[in-house]
Amino acid sequence: MDFDIALVLVVLTFVSGVVWIMDKLLWEKKRQAKQQAEINRKGKDISAQERDALLADPIIVDYAKSLFPVFFIVLILRSFIFEPFRIPSQSMMPNLWVGDFILVNKFSYGIRLPVLNTEIIDSGKPENGDVAVFRYPVNPAINFIKRVIGVPGDHVVYRNKLLYINGKPMSQEKMGPYKGMGSGEKMNGAALKNENLLGAKHDILLVPGKPDLSHMYFSEFYKNGTIDLVVPEGHYFVMGDNRDESHDGRFWGLVPETNLVGKAFMIWFNWDVGQGLFWERIGNSIE
Repeated sequence: MDFDIALVLVVLTFVSGVVWIMDKLLWEKKRQAKQQAEINRKGKDISAQERDALLADPIIVDYAKSLFPVFFIVLILRSFIFEPFRIPSQSMMPNLWVGDFILVNKFSYGIRLPVLNTEIIDSGKPENGDVAVFRYPVNPAINFIKRVIGVPGDHVVYRNKLLYINGKPMSQEKMGPYKGMGSGEKMNGAALKNENLLGAKHDILLVPGKPDLSHMYFSEFYKNGTIDLVVPEGHYFVMGDNRDESHDGRFWGLVPETNLVGKAFMIWFNWDVGQGLFWERIGNSIE
């Protein structure tokens, strides 16, 4: 079952806020008058402990007053500033490892209302080479993370494991065989290369001898052994850095602008289940 954290936060914030406001406007004065009348009736015989108990707020009101500020602050931070995510797969290796906990800048690609995802402030657009989080077009309840390869108007070609943007090949510098740690050991021996994507340099992995994945699945962009498309307005083409092990836009198509969540910018923690914690990952920026 998909768990919509944004919806849960909105509901909790709304309910706790309504209870707090209703108590302040309608219930508090009547309750305090009854409490004070009971205290006056008992007079000097009442103990300090009993007096405090009589003056205490009902438990639902007490929880609302205590938790509303917390829910509200978390909702604002998560919806408009930063949101944490965990990397579940190896599709963005070697730059993002399984178990990396990352922070995503929510205002890089426009300020959007939580749950509705309606843009209210245009604060920027993705650029070639950005590592972007977005709602998976096939199932928007799932968040994906990939690298932006093509922006609106770009002619993107992927042939023989080499990218061409607007007719220009994106250079790949050989870095030798990859040697990973933790879950990344599964990719040991893959070819590590540094790709220059219109000035945005980043490492990628390619598996020698493994066929280009683009011919293994149906794709609307597949033409004679080549991925070939022009990115339409309001959409983006994305791919994983682990090029031969990534389920990305080559298979399921384009990312609509309305599906954008934000730009990944930092690793704040790492925990690879079954492998342990890799301290050297903490605090790394995402290029």
